[in-house]
Amino acid sequence: MKTTLRAASVIALVAGLSVTAGADEVEDALKMALEAYQAGDINAAKEEIDYAAQLVSQMKAAGLSEFLPDALPDWTRAEGGDQTQANMGFGGGMAASAAYTRADDRVEIQLMADNQMVTAMAGMFNNATMMGSLGQVKRIQRQKVVITQQGDVQAMINNRILVQITGNAPVEDKEAYFAALDLRGLQDF
Repeated sequence: MKTTLRAASVIALVAGLSVTAGADEVEDALKMALEAYQAGDINAAKEEIDYAAQLVSQMKAAGLSEFLPDALPDWTRAEGGDQTQANMGFGGGMAASAAYTRADDRVEIQLMADNQMVTAMAGMFNNATMMGSLGQVKRIQRQKVVITQQGDVQAMINNRILVQITGNAPVEDKEAYFAALDLRGLQDF
């Protein structure tokens, strides 16, 4: 019975994953996992399921980078990319970043979601005393942020997405980039 339920779950998952171009590779991996499982090769089934999960994580991370703002007037944007694999050192999860330049000024935005480091930092952002120890607390677009002693902007969105805005640009520019983020979209991500 459990075997039938698991197989049905995998088949239902495969049937629902034809949304993006990368989904074909996900479907293939899940089909191979099901075939290996039915043949009794549990190791191969697990390997294919893990591969499919990694592909889905990469698709989700690509969605995270959509929340990085366009360059503000007189600035240029360089893509930092999705960093799902690189984020393994921080307990997995997703990350996306971009760098913005104007003359000698630089702003870097990093979004990190659903990893152990973000979970640990969420506790700090939920404690007013600890949050205040990180720097000046203020609101931008109705969102609490911390302006660190170095002039960086940090915020926690829905206790699962860490926003860090760093660089050598004046803090006002970093705040402007924070205000340009799609905060409502990040809350729903």
